Amino acid sequence: MEARAINHRQRMEACLSGDFLDRPPVALWRHFPVDDQTPESLAAATVAFQETFDFDLIKVTPASSYCLRDWGVEDEWCGASEGTREYKTRVVHSPDDWLKLTVLDPNRGCLADQITCLNLVCHAVGPSVPVLQTIFSPLAQAKNLVGGEALLVHIRLYPEAVRAGLKMIAEGTRAFIEAAAKTGIAGIFYAVQHANYHLLTEGEYTDLGVGPDLEVLDAARELWLNVLHLHGNHVMFDRLREYPVQVINWHDRDTYPELRIAKEMTKKVLCGGLQRERTMVLGTPEQVKEEAWDAIAATGGEGFILGTGCVLPTIAPRANILAARRSVERVGS
Repeated sequence: MEARAINHRQRMEACLSGDFLDRPPVALWRHFPVDDQTPESLAAATVAFQETFDFDLIKVTPASSYCLRDWGVEDEWCGASEGTREYKTRVVHSPDDWLKLTVLDPNRGCLADQITCLNLVCHAVGPSVPVLQTIFSPLAQAKNLVGGEALLVHIRLYPEAVRAGLKMIAEGTRAFIEAAAKTGIAGIFYAVQHANYHLLTEGEYTDLGVGPDLEVLDAARELWLNVLHLHGNHVMFDRLREYPVQVINWHDRDTYPELRIAKEMTKKVLCGGLQRERTMVLGTPEQVKEEAWDAIAATGGEGFILGTGCVLPTIAPRANILAARRSVERVGS
């Protein structure tokens, strides 16, 4: 059967529906430090990255503080290779501080800036390129409000206070997604950081994480391309695999389950296959292609998006990014 020429949106729609594909979709994403401090410069950097590499979807990746600054957190760019910023000022210090959180207005402050960024990106690339907005789970946002280790302490000593804070966070996140949906985005990239056995037990995550997750994801139910990102090693893949999303992304080259196993565990589209440091940063273009072809073989190239398990480090060589992009062309030829 001869492959017909299709655009990025059509390719992604075919991937989700199981229709014939000219080639597997491919997408990489990264932070843009310094550029991520204004909506205009983040949009420009995101669009330039897409114009260079022509991926099948765009994940807009603001600093993780974009959803927290209106509560008063402060962070700083300190040179991390991932492009992430370091938190300098937290706003939750005692259990009572969780009770002081209010629902943020998506039409004001930093949240409104991110809506502006999405409008700029969607206008620049048009409807033929799916655009995803990064959304951090309520627990992931809570971590940055109080600090990673402190959150675990609060969860175990003051669970009801944390629960009250998560309710405010989830309500505000829902409102932001509803506002973001009006910009023309295809979906959200929902980043979960605590469904992770070295942080919480499955019972703890079920108690505090699942409810807020499902509340937030419900706000994205009318969007057609929602991605669940399970961050880190030892993730609770089996527990979250039935979340209401179309795609699951995780560090498949570093932790269970590998792609072949995950293919048997869920009918959802899988995204991964490339190790972002050993291969994308330290490997050669030939090694990138070989790893990509191995991932495509493991999935049969169906219900699969070639990508990394998380953000591409900012130091990844251009030649390796091009190799990843070009690796899927062999499959469709």
